[in-house]
Amino acid sequence: MYLFRVRSFLSYWLNAVDEHSLHSPFLFDFYTSVIKARSLPSQYSDIERLRQELLRDHRSIQIVDFGSGSGRKPTRTIAEIARVSHSTPKFSAIYDRLARYIQAKNIVELGTSLGINTLYLANSRDAKVTTFEGSPAVADLASLTFEFVNAPVELIVGNIDHTLPQFLQRKEKIDLAFIDANHRFDPTIRYFEWLLEKTGEQSVIVLDDIHHSPEMVRAWQTVRSHRLVHASVDLYRCGIVFFDPSLNKQHVILQV
Repeated sequence: MYLFRVRSFLSYWLNAVDEHSLHSPFLFDFYTSVIKARSLPSQYSDIERLRQELLRDHRSIQIVDFGSGSGRKPTRTIAEIARVSHSTPKFSAIYDRLARYIQAKNIVELGTSLGINTLYLANSRDAKVTTFEGSPAVADLASLTFEFVNAPVELIVGNIDHTLPQFLQRKEKIDLAFIDANHRFDPTIRYFEWLLEKTGEQSVIVLDDIHHSPEMVRAWQTVRSHRLVHASVDLYRCGIVFFDPSLNKQHVILQV
């Protein structure tokens, strides 16, 4: 797996471009406004202090893992979870800017973990974030995270295969979805297809860890080739897909 990821990153690095190679006005504006823009660190100071506290917390908890890591040890430290399960501050800030850029009001996150990315997605007070976590012990910690910053978040606990369809039955529209749950091909495609039913032409879906494994690369290739996807952006860490027909089936690999 290590050699796979090295080759995967090398391929990304050789093919990634910046704004000077973008001919689409939409993708140029998206890249400069969301990807390359820089947020003030003070915007996220409370969240990042909380991240550092979690990284120093060596208490152990029991994990229920439905994803690709389900073969790993069931007991992990909070620090270990915080280290491997969250995006970097740089990418977390990108997700916040993305939510603001598309003026997302209804945001869904699959895979809460300890809630750091969730707080970034909820940073705009106009947005309602619903986040799904499979492990009850992890969800309990995330709920404390949300109380710490008084975030407007709905946390749904349980196997996403069961909880997501129930939620979608009562939801009219999703503006932004962030998929970071079960890092295998079948569940990823299943969640994507379910979420598609509630998206519109201006909606956006983000897939995390698209180069995590051959399965996730295949999932990403399947998603960006979907007939309703009209543009996609590969940032190595994640992939972003757009559904606006005016974008004319564009796929770009962008430097971050």
